Amino acid sequence: MDGVAVVRSPRANCSMPVSSKAMHLYETHLPVKDTEVSSRFYVDVVGLEFAHRDLTRDIVFLWVGFNKGSMLGLWGPKTSRGQPHPCHFAIAISLPELLAAGPRLGTLGVITRDFSGKITTEPSVIGWMPSAQLYFSDPDGHSVEYITLLDEPPEPGFVGSLSVWMARNKMVQPR
Repeated sequence: MDGVAVVRSPRANCSMPVSSKAMHLYETHLPVKDTEVSSRFYVDVVGLEFAHRDLTRDIVFLWVGFNKGSMLGLWGPKTSRGQPHPCHFAIAISLPELLAAGPRLGTLGVITRDFSGKITTEPSVIGWMPSAQLYFSDPDGHSVEYITLLDEPPEPGFVGSLSVWMARNKMVQPR
């Protein structure tokens, strides 16, 4: 199996093929004192590209590199939790791997959540990117995300389940 690693879990005695060529670190997040100052630094000094600002949570997202390959999230002190966001990172995987991840993680005793924090094995979609993702915690409480970028036009107002995202274009249009 060229380019494929098999991760074995001693706890559950199961394996999951993961494509090592397709998997990469997609995003990481940093707590910052001031999102305006930090975003200017990362754009003007480091050379990152502005992606999105979420004013409801005092977060700025910046693209790292080309083709939306990686992202940096800057979390201000005014986040909804009133404290710096816990460490978070996202790993990009294929859509079939993402669809299998929730049930697989569940068999290992790992609870998966959607973007809103609701317990589910179904990926959620964030429309401004657009992307599908599942969230879970590591043993130290850090937030881990499996993410798949969707090859569809962005829909900035959409946040919901993957099934609703997929169904929205299948609705019968009036004649």
